[in-house]
Order: sequence, then C-alpha cells, then structure tokens
Amino acid sequence: MQDVLNTIDGRQSAAVSGEWLDDADPALGETYARVASSDARDVEKAVAAAVRAFPSWSRTPAMQRSRMLRRLARLIERDLEELARAESIDSGKPLSAARAVDIPRAVQNFDFFADAATQFASEAHPTDESALNYTLRQPLGAVGCISPWNLPLYLLTWKIAPALAAGNCVVAKPSEVTPMTASMLGELSIEAGMPPGVLNVVQGLGPRAGAPLCKHADVKAISFTGSTRVGNEIAREAAASFKKISLEMGGKNPTLIFADADLRTAIPETVRAAFSNTGQICLCGSRILIEKGVYPRVRDELVERVRALRVGDPLDARTEQGALVSRQHFDKVMGCLQVAREEGGRVLCGGGRARVEGRCANGFFIQPTLIEGLSAACRTNQEEIFGPVATLLPFETGEEAVSLANSTRYGLAASLWTRDLSRAHKVSAALHSGIVWVNCWMLRDLRTPFGGMKDSGVGREGGMDAMRFFTEAKNVCVKL
Repeated sequence: MQDVLNTIDGRQSAAVSGEWLDDADPALGETYARVASSDARDVEKAVAAAVRAFPSWSRTPAMQRSRMLRRLARLIERDLEELARAESIDSGKPLSAARAVDIPRAVQNFDFFADAATQFASEAHPTDESALNYTLRQPLGAVGCISPWNLPLYLLTWKIAPALAAGNCVVAKPSEVTPMTASMLGELSIEAGMPPGVLNVVQGLGPRAGAPLCKHADVKAISFTGSTRVGNEIAREAAASFKKISLEMGGKNPTLIFADADLRTAIPETVRAAFSNTGQICLCGSRILIEKGVYPRVRDELVERVRALRVGDPLDARTEQGALVSRQHFDKVMGCLQVAREEGGRVLCGGGRARVEGRCANGFFIQPTLIEGLSAACRTNQEEIFGPVATLLPFETGEEAVSLANSTRYGLAASLWTRDLSRAHKVSAALHSGIVWVNCWMLRDLRTPFGGMKDSGVGREGGMDAMRFFTEAKNVCVKL
C-alpha cells in the first residue's frame, strides 16, 4: 500500500486530519494506495507557503526561472518509465500511451514554458510626440491549478509550467482519482531545488480541498480543467472574490466526414479521435457526422476497425483500450449505453462490459461502441459520455453538417475531413468550436490558444495566452 502525499513548503506530508482516501487500480478493481485527504487546513498551509515564497520567486530573473523549469523537465525525462507505469496503474490507460504521450508531453510543457519565460514580451505605444505608454505584465502571486483525472500529469503541468514561468507560486490540486504522478512531481520539484513554497501540491476531494482553494482570499487566479458542472461552481465562487479564472470544461465534439475526403486516412483517424484513452479525453470526437453518399461505406469500415481494437491489461504492450478510470465512471458509462438503447439507438458494435482474462478479470473495462439511428437532439447526442462510445449521424449538405455539429451546448473541438479547401475554410469559420482540425486530429502546436466556447469553457490556455493569464497588465504612461 503506497502513500500519496501532499507537497507543501518544500516537504512531503500527510494531511493535517490524518485521514486517507482509497486509490484504486481500475484495471484490477482493487485499492492499491491511500491518498492524503486534505482539507482547508492543508490548503491554508500551502497558500501561506506560496505567499511567503512569492516575493523572492517573482523577482528571480527569468533566465533562472527558466533553468529551474528545465531542471524539472530533465528529472521527469529521467524517470519517464517510472512515471508512465504509475500513470498507467493509476488511470487504467495503456502503458504504451502513457510512455509515448502523457509523460513526454509533461516534459514538453516544462521545456516550452522555460523558453517562454525568457521570451515573454510586452507592448509599447508612443502617443504622438508627447508621451510613451508601455505595458508591464507582472505575476499575480499565489495561484490555484486544478487538474482532471484523464490526463493527470500532462494537464497538471500544462497549468503549472506557465504559472511558474511567469513568476507566480502555485498551489496545485490534482484529481483524487488519479493523484499518483502529481505526488511524484512534488518529490521531483524538491529534488530539482525548487525553493520551498513555489510549487505546492494538495491532495484530496474537491469539496474538502478544491473548494477552500477556490475561496481563499490570497489565491489570485484559478486555472481549472474538468467537468462543466464543477467549472460552473468555480465560476460562481470566483465571481464573488473577482479572481481571474480559466475554465476548460466538457465537450461533445463532432467529426465531419464529407464524401470527397481521403477516406483511407479519415476513417482510421476518426477511430483514433473517438477512442483514444478509451474515449476519456475532452477532445475526443464522439459524434461522427457522415455525408450520406459515403455513409454505408464509412459506417461499415468504422465498425470493422472498432471491433478490432484490442481491449486488455494496460500493462500489456499489445493493448489499445485500457480500463475506465473508476467504478463510478464505469457505472455512469454503462448507464449511458442503456439510455442510448432506450432512445432507439442501434448498437453496431460493442455496447457492454468487456471481459479481460487473467489479473484484470475484475477491472472496469467497456467494449468500444458505435451507435446509429439516434436523433441529434437525444440525450446520447447531447450529453457528454466521456467513454468508448461514439454515435453516427448522416447529413446531406454542408449547411446541415454545420447545424448538426453546432447543435449541442458544448463548443470545444471539431474535426473536418474534406479535399475541398474552400469548404474547409468556410465550415471551419462556421463551427462553434475553440479548435478545428482539418484533415487531422490532435495535431497540437503549444504556441496556439486552446479552449472552448459555450459550456466548454472560458479563457484560453497555451503559448502566450497562458503567460498573459498568469500575469496582470499594467500600463505606464510617461510624458516626454
């Protein structure tokens, strides 16, 4: 039984309460670790440490902050195998995915914002010949970074790195469902020589640890990734204290396949978009819209490829689909499959629990599932399932495709497959999505703004947008 600890003021510790939460291995359905169950007292200690560390860290030259971030990146790189295995066990995702995507991306996040720390620039505006205006962008102070369970280290570092690069001190609250690599990151920050209080990690439940963090008067900003429901609560709480907020929330993302698309590429990439990380990515394309002229062919080839996806032990190199993250989430997705049947959906493949032999016989596995025959307005096509479930909907015209794509309360991401360049530009502009991929999916450039519209979020992360979020702009006007 491992202990998953807090990192506060340069030391690792249990919660003040002495209480613990169970951490389950979802592939086995068994508890394998215990997590510090923090509360407002631990948050108070972490915020106080961050406030104490802020004056010194904010005055640290950008080049020195950059070197510290790179030192942490090299330690993550050194421990890649250990971190990947921990991520796989904690979340149920295939070890191959954690090794190839999640942990390398955490390294990239720190390296990218190490560069950003030394290249962050402001603006100057001469006012005729009478004055010069210039903008100072100054760090905020103690900031909160709250991350989800689906890409634990990947998304936590996506927030921590720019906050530290800009000169802030961080109190991070990872998901209690997948806390292991955040605890390991806290250890590595101490090894890297990060000054005490600059990076703090508080483990625990949202209501007990996350809520006090959001309410704390000395926390100047909250960057959150997670469900729309929790994001709504954070927005209400932040509004009362005028905190800056960045909210990256849910998605019900469309993939649009036009008849002129290169189907040899579009079909396998659509499968990847729908079922990567067992469908547990906010960017997954869970609504597949197909032009009627090619609908039968695309449907049949999708079914063939989805049936062939290998569900199994996450530690097996051959596994393509791992376990869902928890019993609670497994039950939720199974309930969504029942709703789809009740709504009249035709299950083309999957639709039930996946049985995995051997050590994973009691794990939380679901068969990759495709469903057709549902209206765009039904619950299955409107509510985020966040699992290995995708629906197929036919369309006749580009206008209908855009209408279907925009018909949900979400607006995070979309994929568009066509050889017609004019259509690609026109449809991309019409889609209510914060990011649109044309003839690709999940092709990321860390310099670009990332975030959603409507119920998918407020604000943007990535590149200079992240650096601007974690700073306050101050105009200085000098009369000449």
